[in-house]
Amino acid sequence: MREEVKQPYFYQGTQWKWGFNPSAEIWNGRLAMIGFLAATLIELMTGHGYLRFLGFLTGTDIAP
Repeated sequence: MREEVKQPYFYQGTQWKWGFNPSAEIWNGRLAMIGFLAATLIELMTGHGYLRFLGFLTGTDIAP
């Protein structure tokens, strides 16, 4: 007797594929949300913006 092999269920957007396709766009959105969350948490914890945290803005070159 032969048993049918069931394929595991997965959503097409969770596969990693190269190039411009829906999967890449979904991953791009997910990574952008993580980056935005990280930048927001850095700003909340330090009291300074992301660029100042990285050292690009020192505070003396900004006009009042």
